[in-house]
Amino acid sequence: MRERFPKRVTVYEVGPRDGLQNESRLVPTAEKIAFVDALSDTGLRAIEISSFVSPRWIPQLADGAQVSRGIRRRPGVLYSALVPNRKGLDNALAAGMTEVAVFLSASETHNLKNVNKTIADTLRAFEEVVGPARAAGARVRAYVSTVYGCPYEGDVDPARVVALSKTLREMGVYQISLGDTIGVANPAQVERVLEIVLADIPVGEIAMHMHDTRGTALANCLVGLTMGITTFDAAAGGLGGCPYAPGASGNLATEDLVACLHAMGIDTGVDLEKLIPASQMIGVAVGKELPSRYLKAHLGQAARLMRKRAP
Repeated sequence: MRERFPKRVTVYEVGPRDGLQNESRLVPTAEKIAFVDALSDTGLRAIEISSFVSPRWIPQLADGAQVSRGIRRRPGVLYSALVPNRKGLDNALAAGMTEVAVFLSASETHNLKNVNKTIADTLRAFEEVVGPARAAGARVRAYVSTVYGCPYEGDVDPARVVALSKTLREMGVYQISLGDTIGVANPAQVERVLEIVLADIPVGEIAMHMHDTRGTALANCLVGLTMGITTFDAAAGGLGGCPYAPGASGNLATEDLVACLHAMGIDTGVDLEKLIPASQMIGVAVGKELPSRYLKAHLGQAARLMRKRAP
């Protein structure tokens, strides 16, 4: 199986956006900027820093413009932000963003509850975002949520995912991140869905956004690796819970993904020793222990060593 793995993978860090938007504690702007700057020093090549959604919907990220203007942009690192509509795009471009992301669900019910629009209306709104963004020189990424299951509708037909992905490609997005929003996917299902999607969409244009609610995220990523996927979304420390399973893990932890890939001989360019302090920093800011298994093991080992050295 080893020869089926790619030699290099891009880890797309979403902690500052998808992670923090699901945390109950509001993190001060200066601490968000410090967090993004620390992530920039780890070797990550793509970081989603915030959102330009109305603060009425996501108060945790009301300071997206300040974060964008305050971070230290490192050469070679891609910085992106989520935008829902033309107003969000205009604000993002004015704040210096050169990549934006749009988002919708494969489930009609989830889309209505998440953005208060039908899928058709959401796609019409994207027409005011994708073209103008590209005309302004910005790249556009897209998220498709509830690909593997919906909290309201249950199973989601992969044909819907294919149809949405085709439409998004025609609009001009360069990459489509397929999300397991509620963390219900299993490896057999991931293989089945990806086979259907990749029959119509080039593998280089698909990313995976797996949640670890039921502990299957890494196993699902392994399936993606064997099928040629080379971009995986993750959040430092496993930031962000699952709104549909209170108390459960949400985003796949960046440390867990990177440590696994490195152990398999797959390069990510990420320095785990620099990533750990960044995750510790944001853990303090959100006021809780983060769920990353690698982070917990690393900190536990460090604590044991300190006890041994104590007089």
